[in-house]
Amino acid sequence: MGVYDFYRREPSGLASSLSELVETVEEEQQESGDEMSPRKATAVAKAHAVEKSILEVLPSRPELGVSDPVKALRLIREDLGDCTRCALHKQGRKQIVFGVGNPNAELLFVGEGPGADEDEQGEPFVGRSGQLLTNMIKAMGLSREQVYIANIVKCRPPGNRAPEREESETCSPFLMRQIAAIKPKVVVALGATAAKGLLAMSAPMTQLRGRFYDFKPPGVRDPDWEGCKLAITYHPAFLLRDPRQKGEAWKDLQMVMRELGLKASKATT
Repeated sequence: MGVYDFYRREPSGLASSLSELVETVEEEQQESGDEMSPRKATAVAKAHAVEKSILEVLPSRPELGVSDPVKALRLIREDLGDCTRCALHKQGRKQIVFGVGNPNAELLFVGEGPGADEDEQGEPFVGRSGQLLTNMIKAMGLSREQVYIANIVKCRPPGNRAPEREESETCSPFLMRQIAAIKPKVVVALGATAAKGLLAMSAPMTQLRGRFYDFKPPGVRDPDWEGCKLAITYHPAFLLRDPRQKGEAWKDLQMVMRELGLKASKATT
């Protein structure tokens, strides 16, 4: 079971209940004055160990209760630190690529992972696929400064391969916390890897596209935010390899534009 599985199950309550149970057993033992039986002592020791392991894998989430997304994102970045939680940190990364854009964005794009250019500059989508994404955003009548852009993983996978499951699951809680801090109206998953990372769905893009999904980051309890819509379209890198699909991607973006009340830029009308 990975970190993301714990995050989905909201185990903080489990850790809390376990801690309370251990404290109750120990208090009762002290009040009775009896020596703890070997069996009970073993059970308490195991409970302590389980509690410790749960708390070690849980994200600390220092941004909880912080309403300012700028401050919340800063706290998340500080909590991420110089991350060594998965093997990607020792496979040639130059730096962590956290995310960039408007902390109050209504539209948030999620890609797969940093490439060589992104790893060099510390910003997502700055290479050829980034240039295409910028043009896609402009066609929607927006600028990069008005949206937020992040990836499923924040370190470059070697050889620009897709992130492995353990890598995605380890990094996912931080992405989910970013989304919860920004509270966008729409999230756009760029490609199948992003779609799987956000929705845990494995299906051909032709089946995933063309509709909205109701989305709220797992583990998020916020009475002021009911979640957002999530759309799926092709990754810009795929569109560079197969330009014939640009028309289909534009249909996906037009669906998002209608949801946000946007009008296409004059250059595309």
